[in-house]
Amino acid sequence: MVLSIWFVLGLHWGVAGVAAATLIAEGTGLALGLYLARDAVKGLSQSWPRIADRAALKRMFGVSRDIMIRTVILQLSFTTFVFIGARFGDSTLAANQILLQFLGLTAYALDGIAFAAESLIGQAIGQNSRQTLRQAAKICLQWGFGGAAILALIFALAGTDIIDLMTTSDPVRTAAHTYLPWLVAAPLIGAAAWIYDGIFIGALMTGAMVRAALIVLALYIPALLILVPIFGNHGLWAALMLMNAARGLTLNRAFPRIEARLPTHPPKQL
Repeated sequence: MVLSIWFVLGLHWGVAGVAAATLIAEGTGLALGLYLARDAVKGLSQSWPRIADRAALKRMFGVSRDIMIRTVILQLSFTTFVFIGARFGDSTLAANQILLQFLGLTAYALDGIAFAAESLIGQAIGQNSRQTLRQAAKICLQWGFGGAAILALIFALAGTDIIDLMTTSDPVRTAAHTYLPWLVAAPLIGAAAWIYDGIFIGALMTGAMVRAALIVLALYIPALLILVPIFGNHGLWAALMLMNAARGLTLNRAFPRIEARLPTHPPKQL
């Protein structure tokens, strides 16, 4: 952030300044990561047989493939949202972009809990304990909805002020204020989807995420075709909220498949 401000505003490098700052930040992050993992890197030669295990690599690439497919589907959904929103004029398009920042902030905030879910669910799977799995999922969902409630409250109380800080255009402000209630509801509607993503990644059942994304896409497209002509930009936001709600519900219905992989009772201690 500091380099971006310096390169763009101080040195007047424009877009190239942002690119240079990003490259430096990424390189610095890589160097710091390698430094923090220096002990593991030192023992790399001894660990190479495990790293090169074909079955493990195949499973890892399968997980990465599923996450990429899921992400592409979601990105296509958001891109469609932007394209359709452009039909309602410049002010509405700009307002939607501002409000999408609220949604992005919510996703990043709850992703922290989703990352914790990945670790906790992975530990439960490793312990072969259905009870630990349920407890971990319950705790993460509780924290997720708790965080979502806090974000919703912040957006409700300070959303208009945040919007006014992000733009000086009165038409854009007015449009963003009009559609702000959707973003007040968005954290609570989407919390389950974000937390379940972490749960399913932790369980390495990413195929279920792809199936959920395909089901949601099949619901999202008709919702756009029906709601947007009737309600305009409100219909566009309603379709997006429906998509997030459907993701959470679909993954919730798939959760018993994770439980089914574990014994009903925890294994006996030897």
